[in-house]
Amino acid sequence: MPGHCQKYMPKQPNIAELKTAIWNDLPQEFTDKAILSFQLRLDFRVLLELAGILNTTLSLNTERAADIRH
Repeated sequence: MPGHCQKYMPKQPNIAELKTAIWNDLPQEFTDKAILSFQLRLDFRVLLELAGILNTTLSLNTERAADIRH
């Protein structure tokens, strides 16, 4: 009787089949929006890094200028 109580579990497809099934079902608009979103986040991250570099450079230059004056 224990065999009758077990829930039927179908064989799981392999990873390649899952990727194909999921990828083929995605609408192109979804993919385009995801790519655009990633590009915008990447651009924003690059700007933050540049701002940090500029801030550090300006801070160091200000400290050097103060040292020269004294």
